[in-house]
Amino acid sequence: MADIVETAVNAGSFKTLLKAVDISGLTETVKSPGPYTIFAPTDDAFAKLPPETLDSLLQNVEKLKRIVAYHIAFGDVRSEDLAQIDEAETIEGSVVAIESSNGTIKVNDANVVKVDILADNGVIHVIDMVLMPAILAGH
Repeated sequence: MADIVETAVNAGSFKTLLKAVDISGLTETVKSPGPYTIFAPTDDAFAKLPPETLDSLLQNVEKLKRIVAYHIAFGDVRSEDLAQIDEAETIEGSVVAIESSNGTIKVNDANVVKVDILADNGVIHVIDMVLMPAILAGH
């Protein structure tokens, strides 16, 4: 099996996320043994951001690092685990809210559209929007 980064590359729908991980300097973190759980916005999710927002984030490494780190939780948290918890601590330092009902899972306001993409050092759950830490929301 591949690590989280290689798995995301192979999926082909996370080009913007991988670029953000690279620019923010978190590639080595998500290639390390972990394990980590990544709530991975697709390229379509990033496309929902206003273009100027995305451009400004890609040029502000510190803010970008906070946002990328907010999508990474500690541990190998599978879908059956998500159904049992109501929050997950991220490597950014704050928590994301997990809500699960009728077979659907939400992370904050994002819908989890695909679960349990397994990698050597964790798991990827695909989400349909970019998560913003509360401290950066509205900036």
